Amino acid sequence: MSPGRVAARIAVIGAGPGGLYFAALAKQLAPDRELTVFERDAREAESGFGVVFSDETLDGIARADPRVFAAISAEFARWSDIDVRYAGEVRTSGGHGFAALDRNRLRAILRQRCAELAVDVRYRTPAPPVDRLAAEYDLVVAADGIHSGTRAAHPESFRPDLDQRHCRYMWLATDKVFEAFTFIVEQYDFGVLQVHAYPYSATRSTFIVEAAADAWRRAGFETLAARESARGESDLASVRRCAELLAGHLDGHRLIPDASRWIRFTTVRNASWRHRNVVLLGDAAHSAHFSIGSGTKLALEDALALAAALSEHPTLDEALAGYEAERRPVVESTQRAAQASLEWFETIGRRTGQDVDRFAFNLLTRSRRVTYGNLRARDPAFVDAVDTAFGGSPGVPPMFRPLKLGALELRNRIVVPPLATFTSPDALPSGFDRAQLTGHALGGAGLVIAGMTAVGPEGRATDRCPGLWTDHQEAAWRRLVDAVRAVSDTPVGIQLTHAGRRGATAVPGPDGIGRPLAEGWPLLAPSALPWDAGSPVPHEANDVQLAAVTADFAASAERAARAGFDVLELQFGHGHLLSSFLSPLTNRRTDRYGGPLAHRLRLPLEVLTAVRAAWPAGRPLLVRISASDWAPGGTTEEEAVAICRALAGAGADALDVSTGEVVAHQRPPYGRGYQTPFAELVRTATGLPTIAVGAISGFDDADSVLLAGRADLVAVGRAQLYDPLWTLHAAAERGYTGPGVRWPEPWRAGSRKPPGPNADRVAPRLRLLREPPAPVHRRWSPPRPGATPEE
Repeated sequence: MSPGRVAARIAVIGAGPGGLYFAALAKQLAPDRELTVFERDAREAESGFGVVFSDETLDGIARADPRVFAAISAEFARWSDIDVRYAGEVRTSGGHGFAALDRNRLRAILRQRCAELAVDVRYRTPAPPVDRLAAEYDLVVAADGIHSGTRAAHPESFRPDLDQRHCRYMWLATDKVFEAFTFIVEQYDFGVLQVHAYPYSATRSTFIVEAAADAWRRAGFETLAARESARGESDLASVRRCAELLAGHLDGHRLIPDASRWIRFTTVRNASWRHRNVVLLGDAAHSAHFSIGSGTKLALEDALALAAALSEHPTLDEALAGYEAERRPVVESTQRAAQASLEWFETIGRRTGQDVDRFAFNLLTRSRRVTYGNLRARDPAFVDAVDTAFGGSPGVPPMFRPLKLGALELRNRIVVPPLATFTSPDALPSGFDRAQLTGHALGGAGLVIAGMTAVGPEGRATDRCPGLWTDHQEAAWRRLVDAVRAVSDTPVGIQLTHAGRRGATAVPGPDGIGRPLAEGWPLLAPSALPWDAGSPVPHEANDVQLAAVTADFAASAERAARAGFDVLELQFGHGHLLSSFLSPLTNRRTDRYGGPLAHRLRLPLEVLTAVRAAWPAGRPLLVRISASDWAPGGTTEEEAVAICRALAGAGADALDVSTGEVVAHQRPPYGRGYQTPFAELVRTATGLPTIAVGAISGFDDADSVLLAGRADLVAVGRAQLYDPLWTLHAAAERGYTGPGVRWPEPWRAGSRKPPGPNADRVAPRLRLLREPPAPVHRRWSPPRPGATPEE
């Protein structure tokens, strides 16, 4: 089958890099195709500054169209360093690898390639209405940018989600040629101003200035931006103000505007990228924050995938479905990283008190794509310097450093969090509880916590959760702790809770949801609001019942101390009783336990105060909270900070910062480490040690969280269920044998990573002369006039 049979006539809206590259590839694959590109601007119109390519994208271009690759690579600015300018100092990390090009040159090269292939590119020709194009052509490719008119014409099909952020930024160029990707972070009396700068030619660099909304206003930019100007004109007053503020980094060079005005970044997501025979490409379909430099990269990758899909599938419908199915996971992964980076810069003020070394490491690992191990592989000297600056020794991963909580010293920073087993029909710790806690205590973590232990019979989450309200239960827990201590000196803790309206359910099924028991028990809550439509209505607790709850927590804490637990954690999160008092979504009371936050805090503080008095001094007391409800009208970041400060004042030694599970209609942005920013927020605001939780399963991520100062401890949950020896294996994987981890003597023979297939194979020498290793640090130095690119 000829590839031209699918979409013989194609219209492309927009002659940006994505549209032109698609047109060239689609024509190259099927020369008999008729391709028409509509572009409203003039052929000679120039806009934009530099674009950055990844090695991955360049490899794709090299294979798809060697002529385009040869043309653009001849003009690349190349470097491998990232400079972080902060607090009057510079820190440099190498080994990254960048290639950048003037966006106008990229468009010119792609325009020339289209001309060679006889693609009809019509400049100064606005595209006809999309429905008319769709009727006249087999396929319409909308590469019409972030403000796509095509997307707006059919919102019912594309179902766009446009997330406009609050920071203001301005895209500029400068004739100062930076030698590396440069992040500038300057603090002024009005707040923080940050710059993302990188070279893209022998004479220019991109220079993006960004500020949080409140800093932007206090700096006077709002007043300057309010002056009216014609379409395409720049806000020259703001440009001059930026040049004044950042003069120390420009070294006398100019800031060069091009229709440069303050704008707010919009993250574009669409539920679908296609409407009949119309398909979105590039920013029209999706956008990713400029701080990870992926806009043009994603558009070119889209173009390649769409052109390929038209040749690989027998029908247009299958081709468009295949294109979206292939690209959507890649784009969503990039958007997750971009969102993390965007939010990092939006909240940069949380980190401007950090030392320059930690700040630089924090910035470089902000998107979660670059990690401790990844940076060490690229530039070991940089990571060693950061390690040393924060009391570590080169070669000692951050997770294996000790930490003191109260009078207790933990040998490392890994916590096995409360992991419910649902194996206690009689409310006693089961044989499985004993096996699990013993296994995890032997597995190398610094602290292991038994989970979801009720302070009273009506405080159980399920009918198979353990409790600690009787002498019989206390004795059973004592035997369990003694059994663990017989084989391990790992500290063991217990979490106490009252499940509130989340109680009286069956054991959660595969979907993680526990259905209400047919014969449950009365539920207690701040307000008579059921968990969801299928749940029973709880009883609104009165003062007598609340006093009883406080007494139950204190009594269980005393029992936990007598049972020998080293650490106590109180569950004030995840929609359990104390959590539901804290959230405005679940606490609708109008008495002294409801209404303003100070009142919603009353019961949690009464419980914490009573427990602090009952729990031995010196033994750590932790509190787990849900710092966000992930639902409109829920707990705000400001409220989360206020809650944590109050908990710290009432005696909490550390805060286990989780989020969600407060209301059934929550919408968390699940992803790797998605809750960690809340641990960082609380740590910065309170000065109290925090535990980061949630989708942290790799030791490299744990090290990144700790060295960046986002948390003091890392809880690894589901990964511990997959591998109860997770911490020991993390040590073996990296050859760490220091005091931060202890192999049980009977297992010591297994403390080295077992050899895998071909582990004993030694590769022969196959090159006459060895190639020198690539330098870790490479700066951009424009070629001398008349020199070849190789020079």
